Amino acid sequence: MIVEVCANSLESALVAERAGADRIELCSELAVGGLTPSYGLLKAIKERLSIPVHVLIRPRSGDFTYTEDELNIMLKDIALCVDLGFEGIVSGVLSDDFTLDVDSTNKLKVAAGNLKFTFHRAFDWIVNPLEALQQLETMQVDYILSSGQQKSAAEGIDFLSNLNKQNKTVQIMPGSGVNASNVDMFKNYGFNAVHLSGTKMIKTISKKPMISMNSAGFLSDDHSAITQLENIKAVVVKVK
Repeated sequence: MIVEVCANSLESALVAERAGADRIELCSELAVGGLTPSYGLLKAIKERLSIPVHVLIRPRSGDFTYTEDELNIMLKDIALCVDLGFEGIVSGVLSDDFTLDVDSTNKLKVAAGNLKFTFHRAFDWIVNPLEALQQLETMQVDYILSSGQQKSAAEGIDFLSNLNKQNKTVQIMPGSGVNASNVDMFKNYGFNAVHLSGTKMIKTISKKPMISMNSAGFLSDDHSAITQLENIKAVVVKVK
């Protein structure tokens, strides 16, 4: 069984490799479901790790429906990962009705070339998952990462098991809430890969700062923070 670790830093990736993980999914910002890692982190990972690394391509938090500009950014990030020699890409696009955006996802798959391609947990929002499974198989996607459309893969095990029975070529990879206490269940159900972060919050400074830099108001699945023309113009008019 492949053990894939979602690593959000060089330190996490090195720990996962040392622990015997088979593969890394590299990202940043686990709190929002993961974002595309920086160029500096990508370079450091290539210099320090020996196990395969699949890179998450997701330009922002929130939903998985992207503008043309955002899609072009994703394509450029994939091109960089191909040039740097990574082994896989983790990405995907939905339409605003929660169906698979076949055309956009296929563009990402084509850009990835011979790299392995995982369709990420956007799959857990899809309203027609069995049809989407067939569409992703047609694209020759390698993996689908899913919690079975539940908060955790353990809760979604029946859905995941059914999906695993329906698939022909795509590997279904359970993820979310996978740990040492429940991983045997996924193995016993016949899955060939699991995905987990294995993280723990570690205190990094001796005391809390005077103010928090975390803004809960920016955390949303169905809204994105976008600079507004009138807000900036109002300030510029007053000071220029």
